[in-house]
Amino acid sequence: AVAEIDVLAMRSERAQKLSLSKPEICTEKTLDITAGRHPVVESVLEDPFIANDTLLNNVRQMLLITGPNMGGKSTYMRQTGLIALLAHVGSFVPARSAKLSTLDRIFTRIGSSDDLASGRSTFMVEMSETANILQNATENSLVLIDEIGRGTSTFDGLSLAWATAHELSESVKAFTLFSTHYFELTALPSICTTMKNVHLDAVEHKESVVFLHQIKEGPANRSFGLQVAKLAGLPSKVISAAASKLKTMETTTPSLATENYIQDDFFYRESNMKIIDAIETLEIDSMTPQEALNLLYKLQNDLNKLLLTNANKG
Repeated sequence: AVAEIDVLAMRSERAQKLSLSKPEICTEKTLDITAGRHPVVESVLEDPFIANDTLLNNVRQMLLITGPNMGGKSTYMRQTGLIALLAHVGSFVPARSAKLSTLDRIFTRIGSSDDLASGRSTFMVEMSETANILQNATENSLVLIDEIGRGTSTFDGLSLAWATAHELSESVKAFTLFSTHYFELTALPSICTTMKNVHLDAVEHKESVVFLHQIKEGPANRSFGLQVAKLAGLPSKVISAAASKLKTMETTTPSLATENYIQDDFFYRESNMKIIDAIETLEIDSMTPQEALNLLYKLQNDLNKLLLTNANKG
């Protein structure tokens, strides 16, 4: 009894001191947070914490988050997880309001670490944690994935990140926050209708960069990697050499039109495979003539849409 009183008193005191609000648990599948905050980060900041909204529902199941390092992507993801967790343990939450359905589990793949004692590299740990998510998450889970695929080659990492995001969106259907520096992934919402692009913005000011820490709709338009490296204290001659190399790479790599063609072809083939997979998995013997006819109409309609989309892009 004393322990219970202690916990309730603590929650009450924290709710008043930290301006927490009472969350609403609902039956409708949603995660709707208004002006959410990260209570730990907020407590150590000298400047006011920039609050952000989060909205996930049946038509907006995954947010693909882009933006510069230090822009606030990880903080945004963690605060969403903390708010969901606090709501489920009966606590008030650091937000102006929060309405959410019951979650069965919260999965995270955040940060980098290795397991030297077991001979596992950072990438192996990352892949093991991702595998656990893909094998165990359900449509009632919350998944937080922060920049997977960094520990291997660019094309391997990009492919793994793309396939993971696609699987979570199309098959698992869990509420997901998925941050990435692979800008190519921002094309995924064009084929995954429940996935949306959002970004944390930054602006250049004189010779520095100012992080706005505000979530906005749509993909980021640049990364500010060199500016962040300069803030970290890399020598000026290293920054200059990197800038020179970047300029060379930007002028010698394939044109934007070529990159867009390759990317469009990649997603065109993926959509085509979805239609083929649907045909391969048919249980023809158990279908009625009407069901077979309806399915043919659907496949024909899907194929016509795909051809029309590809023609418009061409």
